[in-house]
Amino acid sequence: MRCPYCGQEESKVMDSRFRKEGNVIRRRRECLQCARRFTTYERIEENMPHVIKKDGRREPFDRSKIMAGIRRACEKLPISIDQMEELVGDVERHFSDMGEREIDSKAIGELVIGKLRRLHPVAYVRFASVYRSFKDIDDFMMELKELLHEK
Repeated sequence: MRCPYCGQEESKVMDSRFRKEGNVIRRRRECLQCARRFTTYERIEENMPHVIKKDGRREPFDRSKIMAGIRRACEKLPISIDQMEELVGDVERHFSDMGEREIDSKAIGELVIGKLRRLHPVAYVRFASVYRSFKDIDDFMMELKELLHEK
């Protein structure tokens, strides 16, 4: 594992823990050259479906794209990285368990929106505003009214 600080490829594992999802191992490592510590996550590679984009393109399922969108939506909110990782893991497991070879990107977005709605209303609205491409303030207000009505 390459050290993120000095680039050395030799490190030793200081501690390993299984995450509660069961398919992720968290490892604390120490670089043998600079002696700095860093954390890595190892996950079982599953046969994930391809994603059909809005324009018809097909690309491999990319966990990091989902995580990037969730991080932007949760920025400056009291939501931990562990909560975000759990949400992305739930989405990943959902589509892996379906056994489909291809899934529509819209299905991914709707599942993420539903999970963010339960996690934090501001994160939900932020994600929805980008994902659903609100055209104007009226679209935004309709979404907020629906959220308030649910409460």
